[in-house]
Amino acid sequence: MVYLHVPFCRSFCTYCDFYSEIACRGRDAQLFEDFTAAVCAEASLRRDEIEATRDLNTLYIGGGTPSVLPLSLLRKMAAASLMTGGVPFTEFTVEVNPEDIVEKGAEYVRGLLELGVNRVSMGVQSLDDGILRWMNRRHDAAHARQAFRILRDAGVKNISVDLIFGLSQLSEATLAETLREIVAWRPEHVSAYQLSIEEDSALGKMVREGRYEEATQEQCAAQYRLLCDSLHAAGYGHYEISNWALPGFEAVHNSAYWSRHPYVGLGPGAHSFDGHTRSWNINALPPAQAAVAPENCATLGIIRGRGPSPDGRGPAQPDVSGGSWPLRGGQERLSEEEAREETVMLGLRTARGVAEGLLEADKAAAMLADGRLERLPGGHVRIPENQWFISDSIIADLL
Repeated sequence: MVYLHVPFCRSFCTYCDFYSEIACRGRDAQLFEDFTAAVCAEASLRRDEIEATRDLNTLYIGGGTPSVLPLSLLRKMAAASLMTGGVPFTEFTVEVNPEDIVEKGAEYVRGLLELGVNRVSMGVQSLDDGILRWMNRRHDAAHARQAFRILRDAGVKNISVDLIFGLSQLSEATLAETLREIVAWRPEHVSAYQLSIEEDSALGKMVREGRYEEATQEQCAAQYRLLCDSLHAAGYGHYEISNWALPGFEAVHNSAYWSRHPYVGLGPGAHSFDGHTRSWNINALPPAQAAVAPENCATLGIIRGRGPSPDGRGPAQPDVSGGSWPLRGGQERLSEEEAREETVMLGLRTARGVAEGLLEADKAAAMLADGRLERLPGGHVRIPENQWFISDSIIADLL
């Protein structure tokens, strides 16, 4: 089970604070090549880790915007992630943006399918052009529609669409119209995320300067109810707080995160989990260097023998004798209690819930009595769907 982070975008969304770098095809073609070589080298160094997660043979290429990369480089990274045996991934997801699909067309999509991609996740976010402009998205609603048709006509049989709710300027009428159109497209999967105000994002600055007023909890709750009701009526199963799927199209890779399955994260900023320890790579394309001198960037150190030292403050030769990687940012080994709390926190985000025995008996009994929890067959409990919007507070009370 491998996640691969592609840290390139052609513009930054208003709300985003994920690690990424602005990159253009022509100017940064060599940077793309060097990045791909670095990821392939990392996969080679971490071969044993990848093989240890092979029981769930999935690959998820996210970002950033993976669809800015040419097919040839995606093919190299996918091959490096397979490592041995050449067995196709049971689920191979690539994130795309609508404008890339419209620009590159059906030939690019067919190329994705040929290299083994069998699931595409597209960031639509909204079908209101004013909101898309406010988000600083590069596509408009017409391009989102066109991109979906290109994906479907080219043969993609498993498409996930991302939406964002919780905007103060998003009316219920506008959201309802977006949902009517989305369900008419009939994607196999829908993810909907509440807008969060991240301090280091452009939106965070707008809030601090008084140029944006956050949506109220009442607005967000009403929008979430509309999502739940509309997608339920259209036949989508609500299997995780932010995710809905037609029967049989639940995301295998993402579902494994919520059950704490081990996985390997490749690329700058990617996280990994071996069942006991969570680790992460550094954000390794410093903005001050990336645009002007990519040959000096720490990301490329792995293929040139001069990655940062373990404390990140100076150059060092890669130490691969024990399978370590010089771009690791840190790690945290979870105690038994931390692992239990994490299992509860993640499991209660899902429709399957968690084993009741993982909860403190008195707290569980009180919440079962007042309706904040409900029992399922097989000894599991979960938060009822009509209270998923306040799940964070329920989980906090349990822990």
